[in-house]
Amino acid sequence: MLRQLCIAGPLPPPAGGMANQTEKLAELLQSEGITVRIIQTNAPYQPDWVGGIPVLRAVFRLLSYFATLRRELTPEMQLLHIMANSGWSWHLFAVPAILIARQRNIPVVLNYRGGYADSFFAKSWTKVSWALRKCAVIVVPSTFLQQVFNRYGMEAVIVPNVLDTSLFVPQVNKQLRPDAPHFIVTRNLEQIYDVATVIRAFAQVQQQVPQARLTIAGTGPELSALQNLVFELNLNQVEFCGRLTPPQMAALYQSADVMLNGSLVDNTPNSLIEAMASAVPIVSTNSGGIPQLVTDGIDALLVEPQQPEQMAAQMLKLLQQPEFASELSQAGLANVARFSWPRVWALLQQQYLQLLPGGKSNA
Repeated sequence: MLRQLCIAGPLPPPAGGMANQTEKLAELLQSEGITVRIIQTNAPYQPDWVGGIPVLRAVFRLLSYFATLRRELTPEMQLLHIMANSGWSWHLFAVPAILIARQRNIPVVLNYRGGYADSFFAKSWTKVSWALRKCAVIVVPSTFLQQVFNRYGMEAVIVPNVLDTSLFVPQVNKQLRPDAPHFIVTRNLEQIYDVATVIRAFAQVQQQVPQARLTIAGTGPELSALQNLVFELNLNQVEFCGRLTPPQMAALYQSADVMLNGSLVDNTPNSLIEAMASAVPIVSTNSGGIPQLVTDGIDALLVEPQQPEQMAAQMLKLLQQPEFASELSQAGLANVARFSWPRVWALLQQQYLQLLPGGKSNA
């Protein structure tokens, strides 16, 4: 019987895909009667003043993280669930957790995420593969990532992201407003999410629908450049509302007519899942694993990356065909049923139980 486990991963703030998933997973596992200890990879700097010194703060955070791993991974801990990503995050946070857990005979469930896996493996496979092989099981949130692992001869089990079905829900009797639509973007302001293309697409739509408005929820290094782009394009009714809490984000979805996503690299973005759960039609690029999350013309409209003209055309299509937009929304609601906790827990529990003494007889 599974009684207690550790999760190593980030927590809000700042809110983000992996941080939100770590927090929600811990909460839902606790609702199943399991004791969960979180080993936070982005714990607050101690002492506070260290946060102002770039190199020193990284050293302090890592030392604190290593100490927490050694403290929490006791013989009584039955499993370690690691929320992992590519790049330096893998080397600095995932690998030490794997090694310490293996040293103490604690099975590791590696929850690998992110759209950069393929390029990361291509560059660093020999540096990555040895640690991957020390994990008892690898779970990924999408067919896209499963296929990446399979190409490198590694087995990975799909366990989808979990959706907060109590928070992200449709607004009752909501109607699309073709004459004054509210478009939203709910991605961090980073180059890989290419919010600039979305702004350029919106500019084309606003030429035809002057009352259209755009809300951009998120923060990141591209904020200043994006604000300058809005100014250069002489756009009005564009709001940068910063980073939102999950309840604020849910309210934003309920106020929206269409959700826009311009990402260049992606896996299974929570933003699209949340939009579908809120019955908001989606216009997105077809980057990475997105075509395996949604189906073009069925529960979303997909365009090529960095093509604002294509995106604008699909945005206008939804405004001109509200019944079609409603059909997309309804199909999206059906799609996200697989992200509910009962379904995710059934899959995750199966992986957990086979690693306990008694193996598959526990499942």
